[in-house]
Amino acid sequence: MFNILKGFDPHVTSNYMNPYAVDVIRAKRRDLVYGISHTEELLELLITEGAMTAAKRSIILTIRSRKDQNSRVLDILEARGERACRKFFHPCLMLAEPDLYQRIKTYVGSVSEHIQDTSRQLIGYLLERDQEVVNNMGAQIVTKKTHLSPAIKKPKKSSGKKKETRILLQEKLLDKSAQSKSENLIHELATNGELLLLEELLEDININTMNPSNETLLHVAAEHGHLSIIERLIHRGARLDLQDNIGHTALHRAASRGHTEIVRALAKAGAPIHNVDLQGKTPIHLAAENEHLNSVKALVEVEAKQSESHTLDTFLHMAATEDNWRLAELLLQSGAAVDAVNNHKKTALFNAVHRNNEKTASVLLKAGAKVDYEVIHEATKLHQDTILQLLLADAGGFLCKEALDSALFSAVRQNHDAVVTALIDSGADVNTHNKQGYTPLLLSAELGHTEVFRVLAAKQAKLDATLPDMSTALHLAVHIDSVPIVQTLLDKGLDPNITRANAQTALHLAVQGNRPELVSVLLKAGAQVNAVGPDGLTPLHMASQQGHADVVIQLLHSKADPSLKDRLGRTPLHWAAAFHGGSHVVDLLLSAKANPHTIDNEKKTALHLAATEGNVDVLTLLLSYKAQEQAKDMDGSTPLHYAAASGHASVVSALLHSINNKGTADRNAWRKTPLHAAAEKGHDSVAVLLLEAGAKINATDHNKDTPLHCAARSGHQEVVKRLVNWGQDGTRQKNKVNLQLTNKVGKTALQVAESEDTPEHKSVTTFLKRKMLLIK
Repeated sequence: MFNILKGFDPHVTSNYMNPYAVDVIRAKRRDLVYGISHTEELLELLITEGAMTAAKRSIILTIRSRKDQNSRVLDILEARGERACRKFFHPCLMLAEPDLYQRIKTYVGSVSEHIQDTSRQLIGYLLERDQEVVNNMGAQIVTKKTHLSPAIKKPKKSSGKKKETRILLQEKLLDKSAQSKSENLIHELATNGELLLLEELLEDININTMNPSNETLLHVAAEHGHLSIIERLIHRGARLDLQDNIGHTALHRAASRGHTEIVRALAKAGAPIHNVDLQGKTPIHLAAENEHLNSVKALVEVEAKQSESHTLDTFLHMAATEDNWRLAELLLQSGAAVDAVNNHKKTALFNAVHRNNEKTASVLLKAGAKVDYEVIHEATKLHQDTILQLLLADAGGFLCKEALDSALFSAVRQNHDAVVTALIDSGADVNTHNKQGYTPLLLSAELGHTEVFRVLAAKQAKLDATLPDMSTALHLAVHIDSVPIVQTLLDKGLDPNITRANAQTALHLAVQGNRPELVSVLLKAGAQVNAVGPDGLTPLHMASQQGHADVVIQLLHSKADPSLKDRLGRTPLHWAAAFHGGSHVVDLLLSAKANPHTIDNEKKTALHLAATEGNVDVLTLLLSYKAQEQAKDMDGSTPLHYAAASGHASVVSALLHSINNKGTADRNAWRKTPLHAAAEKGHDSVAVLLLEAGAKINATDHNKDTPLHCAARSGHQEVVKRLVNWGQDGTRQKNKVNLQLTNKVGKTALQVAESEDTPEHKSVTTFLKRKMLLIK
């Protein structure tokens, strides 16, 4: 008999009354796997009927595809046996998938025609159960199951009202089987406000269950204004923060519909009042847009009562940020506090100013919003002229002097002349000082903010105001090369020769910064070309120090004196000679009759400084102007001594050529020759030049040290080798080094080298011992 059912397993046997439910699942598995579309709803029903556990449901719902979920459901049912399979078909599949259930029922009916014993067919079981559901299904869903066999289950007694409710529920369930698959009975009850019927189902159903639009029962009841259902759901612990597909909470729904009592109930229960939907709107936005003033007022009251500090902006802050001035008006009319602050201690007016939202700012000001320094400063910082004028006009005399003055400095920093004008006109002190001693005029000069500077000057700012170091606006403007500000100051009669604490004039600064245009402006305005500044330096000294040829030309043209000396006794020519690449300036100074023989406080000429720095071009130029090659400074050193000590071979060569190799025997105050100086510093190439020019290799200084002693003492191996090997080829026998010479303390060069313990000195010692045949 079982073989007649195509696709059924002939070996399947069962002790149950009707064994075919398992076989039908196996035969129609593909139809069931692909036909079940409401898997979650089906699982809920299976749990209610005791055919599935909640733990199994959780596992199934972790599976991604619906097809795989359905397949897993069928596997579990087969494993649980015939009774679970029967429950699956009736009532679960019948309620969750009525169309699919009918197709399965039709299939089973066609199979049963070939079977004589109809009492043992599944179709008979299903037909019987269809009739039974009309009488008992409501009670089976809303009461907790003990999963007893139907044969021993007893129906519960109920009162007349309860019985009436269950009859209604049964009718709903029957209607449900004929409705679209997407409809959900429990959501329908919430929509219609049928509290009694809903309560019959709530006990065994997840109170936060969602329909395909992610709407909970709370959403639906809030949308349709069912306060009693809302209160019941809240009492049962429904979540208040769940959002549907467009980001609406139940509070959004109630507010958008103007259900004020529901708004109050939800907010009182803790519904989040500041949550935004996918369009960034809070419940109060929706209430305002739909002109539900009572709901707006209710939300404002709730917000005001919340004792915790706001971690986000209030509704009024949000309106100010969005420039939603109509909402701001509505909020203020509904009792919103105009000066409430957020967690950053900012008011709604601050937000409006920060976003340059003029309309909302105007609404807030009309409502009495307080104008403080923070707000003024923000308007100033963002260059918001119109709003600033609104703020100042509204603040009247209530803003303190410190706030206005601070805002003035801020406006100067921002280089906003219109704001500066507005602030001064409103009472800000144009000559106020900040903690660093700046006035607004001084600050604008230092920053080079020309337009602001002109506004301040026109508003009677003091032009001769100074910083603690006595720097004036003229000094500051020159320092940053602001020709317009400098010209404005000079045109208004400021003394161009005003000095700061170190006696430095604006011309000194212009020269130091190599600013020819400013030099010209200052000189034309009467700046003293030979003004003595820091360390006795004139502008010409400074220009020469740094090789600023164009400025030197300007100064000389304005009768700058090239013979003036600074505190070191140096003329501009000294400084130009010491500057690398200063040959052009040197030429300009010499052409202007600068004296190349002038000495400084140490009796050094410009030639000494050029030789020290290795400026061969400058040295050659000075020599062409008959500078004294063998001039001695206060220590008796010639330019050749300095060139040799500094290792400038090209300068040494130029000097030797100029004096026809004379001067190699010149001695300074310590009786050192240029060769001593070169040996002491380890300049081998210079030593060669001097020796070739006839320098005496065994000349002694005041300590009777020879150049070899000096080189050995300093550990200069190359110079030692050069001196020892000089004349070894027999060509210079008369200028051959004497290794046995001793100095004033009786030491040879070898003994001098031995007195030190560095690797270099050890190398020198070994070399000298070999030369003296003391070792191999």
